[in-house]
Amino acid sequence: MASPTSRPRKIHWFARLEHRFHAWRERRARRRGRTATVLPFPGYGGPGWVRVVGRVLIVPPRPRTASGEFASVRGWRSFVGIPVSFATVQVTVNGRVHEVTADRGGVVDAVIHEELPSGWQSMEMRVEGQDPVEARVFVVSADVRFGVVSDIDDTVMVTALPRPLVAAWNSFVVDEHARLPVPGMAVLLERILRDNPGSPMLYLSTGAWNIAPTLSRFLSRHLFPAGSFLLTDWGPTHDRWFRSGREHKLTNLRRLAVEFPHIKWLLIGDDGQHDEAIYTQFLAEHPASVAGVAIRRLRPAEAVLAGGRVAPEDHSDDDVPWVSAEDGAGILEKFVEAGLLR
Repeated sequence: MASPTSRPRKIHWFARLEHRFHAWRERRARRRGRTATVLPFPGYGGPGWVRVVGRVLIVPPRPRTASGEFASVRGWRSFVGIPVSFATVQVTVNGRVHEVTADRGGVVDAVIHEELPSGWQSMEMRVEGQDPVEARVFVVSADVRFGVVSDIDDTVMVTALPRPLVAAWNSFVVDEHARLPVPGMAVLLERILRDNPGSPMLYLSTGAWNIAPTLSRFLSRHLFPAGSFLLTDWGPTHDRWFRSGREHKLTNLRRLAVEFPHIKWLLIGDDGQHDEAIYTQFLAEHPASVAGVAIRRLRPAEAVLAGGRVAPEDHSDDDVPWVSAEDGAGILEKFVEAGLLR
C-alpha cells in the first residue's frame, strides 16, 4: 500500500470547480470557431538556459476606436480570456523547436536549455498551428554580479492594493492610462541600471498574469526600464482558496538565488504589504545574495487607503544597507549616501 507521503495531493474543491468552469467556457468558444493563442511575457535566462513565460488563452477581439486604432483596455477585459489547460506550446530558440506544456491555468513557465548572447533576445512561441508570436528574454552574462528586484503595487505604481475594494477597482475597472506612477521611481531604476550595465531588472509582484499586458504598457508609457515579469496565477491552488502572495515572492527570490549564485540583488518594495518581512527572511536565508534593500514609505493618504503601514523593523545590525523614503528621489539620495550608487 502506498505511503501517505506518496499519494497525490487532493485538489481543493474550488480549484476543481474553477477548472470545470473554464473547460465549459473553452468548449463553447471552440464551437464558435475561436482558437487559442499564446501571450508571451518577458522572461530571463543565463548562460546556456532561458526561462520562458507566457499564457495560453482564447481571448475576445480587442475593441477598436472609430479611427481603427485599438481602444484603451479597462482592467476587467484582462480577466475574460479563457485559459487553455495543459496546452502544448512550441518554442523556437536558435532555430530549434522545443515543446513545453502549460499548467492547469494555461500558464507556461519552463526552462529551455539553449545558448543565447547576453542582453534582450527574441524567440518564437506557437500554439495549435497559429502564427508564431515573438517572445523576449533578458539573458544575464556570466560576469554580471548585480541585479534589481522591484515590487510593483505601491512601489512603482500607486494602487493602494491591500484594500480589497481599491484593489478590485484598479484590477477590473481602471485602464492603464488612469494609473499613476510613484514619483521618481522610473528615474531611480533607470539610474541604477545605467550605473550597472548588463544587470537584470525583474518586476516581482503578487498581481495576476492577467494584467501583465496592462503593466507592460504602463511601465513603457512612464519610461520605466524594461524588465522581466514574475507575477502569479489568478484563483485557487491545490490546497487553498487563493495563492499566498508572500510565498510567491519568497519562492521566486529563492529561485533567483539558486539560478544566479554570483549575483547580489537590490530589493525594492514598500511598507504597505509584507515586503519588509519577505526581504528580511530572504536576507537571513541568503545573505550573500542581497546587495541592499529599499522600502518605499507610503504617504499618509496612501497609507489610509492601504489600511495602514507595516511597522518598520530595526535593521541597524544587518550587513547590508536598508534605506527608506517616500519616493524615488528620496531613495536615490539614500542609496548614494549608503554607497550603493555613485
